Amino acid sequence: MWGPDPLIYDTTVFAQAPESWNVLWDPKYRGKISVWDDLSTVYMAAQVLGYDKPNPPQLYNLSDEQLEAVKKKLLELKPNIRKMWSTGGELTNLFQNHEVVAAMGWPLMTNQLRKINFPVGETIPKENTTGWIDHLMITAGSENQDLAYEFIEYMIEAQTQKKVTDVTGYTPANPQAAQLMTPAEVKGLHLDDVDNYQKRLYFWQNVPRRAKYNEIWNEVKAAQ
Repeated sequence: MWGPDPLIYDTTVFAQAPESWNVLWDPKYRGKISVWDDLSTVYMAAQVLGYDKPNPPQLYNLSDEQLEAVKKKLLELKPNIRKMWSTGGELTNLFQNHEVVAAMGWPLMTNQLRKINFPVGETIPKENTTGWIDHLMITAGSENQDLAYEFIEYMIEAQTQKKVTDVTGYTPANPQAAQLMTPAEVKGLHLDDVDNYQKRLYFWQNVPRRAKYNEIWNEVKAAQ
């Protein structure tokens, strides 16, 4: 499965999808925003500052000067942040309790909220976003490799991928799963235009200076 880190929003507050990540910095949403307690939030701020132009992989190799600018930008966001979420359930509850109106999240939360008829929307802003791919792997020391292969083969079957998508809202790795979906589901998962959709996602890459990124992120979190 794969998916983005989209901007999730309460449709009773936003008449239309926000066009930019900058909406999170709007003073009128003071104490009403949530972001992920993860380096992805650093990437997002770097995109707002344009550091992915013209080279998207630059997000994962920012200079000290760029990281300082990212820290400054995130510190400006702090007054708007109600909570930095660390689990999907936390963000879902924040929306349900009307504690936040917009957040950086996952399709999983959007899917959970829609299932309980919460008025929620999801978008990828004009700055684009980062994304990830979930993998299944067999360890070199596995004592049950045959069983592991059987499990992986089961997991990538179209029917299984469809079931996982129903729960998570993530895009299936097996494109044949689309044959088991309604036209609305196919469109919602962007399976009707995968190539163009993926151009808006910068899939995570190795961060050579992860320790420095973590240092910057921890300084942001610790700031009062």
